[in-house]
Amino acid sequence: MFKKNLGRLDRTVRFTAGAAMLVIGLFVLRGWQGNSTGTDVAFFALVPLGTSLVGICPAYIPFGISTRKD
Repeated sequence: MFKKNLGRLDRTVRFTAGAAMLVIGLFVLRGWQGNSTGTDVAFFALVPLGTSLVGICPAYIPFGISTRKD
């Protein structure tokens, strides 16, 4: 469907940042206890985690950006 446009470094940085945001949102900001700020941060963390796992960044597509080496 879409051509992968994320390189290894880009995917690694996104995964690390997303995992850190998830931990911060759930545990540091107490999102697991129902704190809305924590749940918002944890929910937003799914974006970099998802794009790193799939290898496609929808925001790169309109600009023709690709960090992947073919």
